[in-house]
Amino acid sequence: MRVTEWIDAIDDAGRRLASAARAAGWEAEVPSCPGWRVRDLVLHVGGVHRWARTFVETGRRRPLALAEPQDIAPTPAADGELLDWFGDGRDALVAALRAAPSDLECWTFLRAASPLEHWARRQAHETTVHRLDAELAAGAPGPVDPALAADGVDELLGAFGVRSLRRRSHHADLLRVEAVDVGERWTLTFHGERAHVARSPLADAPPHSGGACVRGTAEQLYSALWNRTPLASLHVEGDAGMVDDWPRLLRVRWR
Repeated sequence: MRVTEWIDAIDDAGRRLASAARAAGWEAEVPSCPGWRVRDLVLHVGGVHRWARTFVETGRRRPLALAEPQDIAPTPAADGELLDWFGDGRDALVAALRAAPSDLECWTFLRAASPLEHWARRQAHETTVHRLDAELAAGAPGPVDPALAADGVDELLGAFGVRSLRRRSHHADLLRVEAVDVGERWTLTFHGERAHVARSPLADAPPHSGGACVRGTAEQLYSALWNRTPLASLHVEGDAGMVDDWPRLLRVRWR
């Protein structure tokens, strides 16, 4: 995907998140984020948008703590102001990314071709995954574009996975993830505890030979591997234990 497509995805997902939050109500529970209500979700994403924009706008070279949204900017006291606050943060992030030079230099925390690509891609999926959370809270999850979904699977496995995925000793050394609608396969090969991830066209992939295989559409994989819908919705072959343990095998963190 191109930087402009990721930025458009931030804008679209942010607007859809706000719409779902309005429909669900501030006190609605977020089933995919146990312990959170919709208010917590909107505050979190609004804070993250402001946090990310700080690096893009200022070229900051060092990490910046983000424990609560107010670490970055004051949050509104009244619920009636919260969606405007959220929208302002979304719009400012989108504007900063669109104005940023292609040779932007700033702090990043995932492997990427450039800092601009890092922040555009990361915020596209941060916003889209949490858009799903808001829609689940409202009882009406919407679709995810297959190309965006496949890119989100690639970020999860190829960026977060290579630095944080851990294999438990009783599981297989090989996991294949196949997106049948977009014709892509990710092969995770474990060397000791750590994983190497390779992406390839599904048509060029060799036949299965041991390990585990998880298969579905790009959207199904995106939602399930990011732990927003049950992994049971996917077709699993081989070592099902690795798939059952998935939420405990991969930790998504920014440092």
